[in-house]
Amino acid sequence: MQKVELIATATFGLEAVVAQEVRALGYEDVKVDNGKVTFTADISAIPRANLWLRTADRVRLKMGEFRATTFDELFEKTKALPWSDWLPENATFPVEGKSVKSTLFSVPDCQAIVKKAVVESLKKTYKRDWFEEQGPMYKIEVALLKDVATLTIDTSGPGLHKRGYRGLIGAAPLKETMAAAMILLSRWKPDRVLMDPFCGSGTIPIEAALIGQNIAPGMNREFVSESWPNIPKTVWRQARAETHDLARYDQKLEIIGTDIDDEILRVARRNAAEAGVEDQIHFQRMDVRDVRTKRKYGYLICNPPYGERLGDWKQVARLYRDMGEVFSALDTWSFYVLTSDEQFEKHFGRTASKKRKLYNGNIKVDYYQFFGPKPPRPAVVVPDA
Repeated sequence: MQKVELIATATFGLEAVVAQEVRALGYEDVKVDNGKVTFTADISAIPRANLWLRTADRVRLKMGEFRATTFDELFEKTKALPWSDWLPENATFPVEGKSVKSTLFSVPDCQAIVKKAVVESLKKTYKRDWFEEQGPMYKIEVALLKDVATLTIDTSGPGLHKRGYRGLIGAAPLKETMAAAMILLSRWKPDRVLMDPFCGSGTIPIEAALIGQNIAPGMNREFVSESWPNIPKTVWRQARAETHDLARYDQKLEIIGTDIDDEILRVARRNAAEAGVEDQIHFQRMDVRDVRTKRKYGYLICNPPYGERLGDWKQVARLYRDMGEVFSALDTWSFYVLTSDEQFEKHFGRTASKKRKLYNGNIKVDYYQFFGPKPPRPAVVVPDA
């Protein structure tokens, strides 16, 4: 089967998580860079990566990479790439661009040059001077970084965070990809209870349920490359069949989502139903100050309000102090908190076991991880001799 080079783009700080997911799919030729994970695989990796990657932003097909400091270089080297191997005669191929620390800093000019070069390349193959662009979408990106141009085609369409279940969202929403990353970084296991006391529209509990039952996050959505004639329909059918074969719908989960807003909880329940995991999550109206549980060795994973999101730092600081008091009673639990407040540990009253810098949209945040004790191992019963 044809080999391709793919790039799974990633939010800053999540590259290692995305790389781990790529390797878990069975792809070993993996290279990690800032904002992206590059890997080589056969063509079936296009549907599989789109269907299964929980923390990547999108999957791009890499057409080529080269140094370019002049428009002539950009034009000639782009034109030399095998565009007709992928773009059919009726392809729609808009060009996007970005340039960072590069001699060719004008993005509109770079986009125009690449568009012209692709057209000239296609003219050679299809023996025509005009392309109507009424067929499948092949969105091209030219990304310049320190004078190195990378040419890719988007295989995803809407970003991978758009799972299809969240038609309704609350204020200051957390992306599904970030919620999944928070869960994967916590190393939560499906046999342990998980609680989100600021669940909002339910993103963290829903992503936990999808992970717990090994449900592919892209199972219920479509991707732009499904319309590409280059990828046989059988490859897509096999990839989708795999998502059903590997799902563990009989895995019982104990996931709890609480919030103080009845209306947003109604939204959360609808979103969980759309995702097909409503039976695995218990949503309840509750103030975080009232959180109590007799369950042992659980995981508390949350994205509480913070200043940039809600605008009142004094109120937020008071909330964090209350969280510290309430959570201290859960002495066998592990806590994972995403916030931009650099004074969080001071307000919370406890130093994190580990801290990881991430970005929630354009907001720099830290993921504070407080590790609880491991549950005792079951006693080994030795049979009588």
